[in-house]
Amino acid sequence: MDFVFVLSAAVEAEPRILGMDMRIVQEAFFQVLNVGGLAAILAFLLYRPIRKVLQKRTERIQGQLTQAEEELEKATQLKQKYEKLMESAELEREEILAQARKAAADSSRRLIDDAKKEADTIRERAAHNVEMEWERAENDMRTAIIDVSAVMAEKFVSLAINKETHDRLFDETMSDLEGMTWRD
Repeated sequence: MDFVFVLSAAVEAEPRILGMDMRIVQEAFFQVLNVGGLAAILAFLLYRPIRKVLQKRTERIQGQLTQAEEELEKATQLKQKYEKLMESAELEREEILAQARKAAADSSRRLIDDAKKEADTIRERAAHNVEMEWERAENDMRTAIIDVSAVMAEKFVSLAINKETHDRLFDETMSDLEGMTWRD
């Protein structure tokens, strides 16, 4: 028993730090030392590779940002070029429309002028044809009147006049007819 008492007295006699015995303090010290050593070893072994990975990642992100800025600049330039092309296309479209309108107006004016000339030609031809028909009708009528007059005169003469009187009357009529002028 004495031995248990000595042990319990020895345990009670040890100094305590913050209510912990020396063994716990030593274990805590070694654990802190182990963690610190492990952290130093890991830092020594992993710091550079992790730093390189982070540096590469930063460079990759920076490269992507630079590339994005370049692509944005290219896109902006393409947009400006496209807008200029659209403006020039719009101007060209307006010019083509103006030329087409002018060509259509010129063409319609030529067609109208040609139609007027053709109408005038047709009108002149028709007037000439009417005049020729009128003259032919007049001539036909004169011929018909002369034929009818001759037939009537022949019948009248044959009934009422003898040969001498007939010849005299024929000569007088012919001389009268030769002296007449026909109205147009």
